[in-house]
Amino acid sequence: MAGMGTTLVKAVANALIVLIVAAFIISAIFVEQGEQQLKGYALELFQAKVRQYQMRGIKLNETQLQQINMTIWRDLGLLEPKSVRILRFTLWSIMLKFDMFPARAHYAGALGNTAKDVILAALPNTIILFTTATIICILIGIFLGLQTARKAGGIADRVISTIAMISASLPMWWVGMLMLLVFAFDLGVAPFAGIDVYSDLAELSKHVSGFLYWIYSIPIWLKYMWLPLLTIVIVAFGGWAYTIRNVVISVMTEDFVHVARAKGLPERTVLYKHVLRAASPPIVTMSALSIVGSLGGAIITETVFSWPGMGRTYWVALQNGDTGVLIAATFVTVFLFVVIIVLLDFVYALLDPRVRTGMTGGAR
Repeated sequence: MAGMGTTLVKAVANALIVLIVAAFIISAIFVEQGEQQLKGYALELFQAKVRQYQMRGIKLNETQLQQINMTIWRDLGLLEPKSVRILRFTLWSIMLKFDMFPARAHYAGALGNTAKDVILAALPNTIILFTTATIICILIGIFLGLQTARKAGGIADRVISTIAMISASLPMWWVGMLMLLVFAFDLGVAPFAGIDVYSDLAELSKHVSGFLYWIYSIPIWLKYMWLPLLTIVIVAFGGWAYTIRNVVISVMTEDFVHVARAKGLPERTVLYKHVLRAASPPIVTMSALSIVGSLGGAIITETVFSWPGMGRTYWVALQNGDTGVLIAATFVTVFLFVVIIVLLDFVYALLDPRVRTGMTGGAR
């Protein structure tokens, strides 16, 4: 237990270091990029001040003009050393609060005009679509991978391997366009734009509220998400099945599997109790990293389906030069990734006692 605690403490400490370094890099980029914008804004303020004095008939000398300009620069923080501004951004603006970043563009579903409001609106939508699709692909991949590994080289193995190669070679955005063409344009059984979900939800809110609103909103979300969800699963499940099949096959060559079979254990018991447990660390790693990767969304896929998630938010922010939203979205993605890494360290310590650093070297 002491070893487990040591492992967890070290993982959390490493995660905090990574977060601080990431925030420092992000803030350095923002300060460098935003400095020219601030200087341009300072010039606009200076010219506006001078015009105000001229309209009142006041003529300013060179010293007074420099004093006004310096005051504006001081108020905007441009007189501070760049290192101080980066440090302040790192510890305060990024690590502690996002609402200091105003959003320049309009983002669907956002309840306010700050970067934090934008992220709080987009992240759940990405989880609803991409994280759900990723979990479905993982479950299908584990099932098919185990079944094909049992009879490697058989018909099922060759079929799944072929599907995996074909699906992995297809761009998801291209498959998405075909799905829209067939199901939305030709058959008319799916909506064209996922962003229209907010119109239906707004109409629903006029008639019901509270708990009933959340219940009745479920079929609305399903109406808009089933087509992109199906597209993601079709493209991704084959790759998962093929990868897990290879992992399981490598484990099935180990001596403990032969021993279990020699004891007369049923093949199902050997597969699910012994092989799957031994193969679980790489599978857990791939699953966790895929899930946290799904939280960032996909720019092109979300643009194709007009899905109001993190990917589309990145795209809108890039188009509008919305640096604050880009910073907030990037840091949230990094934060979630680091949290998953910490959880993975904890899971590894549970699955493999050798990972518990406090116990290494304890045997005599």
